[in-house]
Amino acid sequence: MTRGQEGGGGRRVREPESSAPVLELEGLVKRYGTFPAVKGVDLEVHPGEIFGFLGPNGAGKTTTIRMVAGILQPSEGRIRVGGVDLVAEPGRAKEKIGYIPDRPFLYEKLSGAEFLRFVAALWGREGSEVEARIDRFLDLFSLSQWKHELVESYSHGMRQKLLISSALLHDPDLVVVDEPMVGLDPRSARILKDLLRSFVDRGGTVFLSTHTLEVAEVLCDRIAIISAGEIIARGTMPELRAQADAGEVGLEELFLKVTGGDEMADLVAGLHGVLEG
Repeated sequence: MTRGQEGGGGRRVREPESSAPVLELEGLVKRYGTFPAVKGVDLEVHPGEIFGFLGPNGAGKTTTIRMVAGILQPSEGRIRVGGVDLVAEPGRAKEKIGYIPDRPFLYEKLSGAEFLRFVAALWGREGSEVEARIDRFLDLFSLSQWKHELVESYSHGMRQKLLISSALLHDPDLVVVDEPMVGLDPRSARILKDLLRSFVDRGGTVFLSTHTLEVAEVLCDRIAIISAGEIIARGTMPELRAQADAGEVGLEELFLKVTGGDEMADLVAGLHGVLEG
């Protein structure tokens, strides 16, 4: 995509033409025993873009996300973050990443502020600047009054907001997001969307996986769709429509078309027949 092209939500997006990729996946493979969950994925994600990574259940999406976050080791291939090999130099590469998983697992016997200080300390960040950032994030997500309360007393949505704050606290180059809106109320979901867009407008990069196609269509500058462990489509919305010969359809129709829309249509027709009978 060249500078000024139309992105996923019809925006005019800017992408530096000469910038090196923030995230590179090269021949990425993950096997569980003899089963290949991911089969040779190649992707590049550049500074200043929100890149959507979509796929049906069991497509290899979450496995890929967890390899990018450094949780799973690839069976083959290479992952580079800011030019740093994630397997060869995991510490340097992970320092460039903020990870927001779909399920918030936190240390329940720490307060919200203590948890954020702990995460900041892992990256060698401490002092008044970190304290100011902690206060800004807690205020942004309406958690200030819970600052000194133990995480065990937080609701699911509050934990998710704390986790989002922790992922952005050390000012990473790349934020990896798996189902970002899970557990968030509408106000917090809107704040997160605006926060991610502000992050990339300042030169950051987001690699985002979601089942909420409306969110992906609005937020993402480019999108890749994975099915059965392989990338089957990628590009901006106009490019995806052209690849699928799909006219001016939205992302939901396009997604169903490239991942087995005919089977879905047959299933819906069958259900109608059963209900009418």
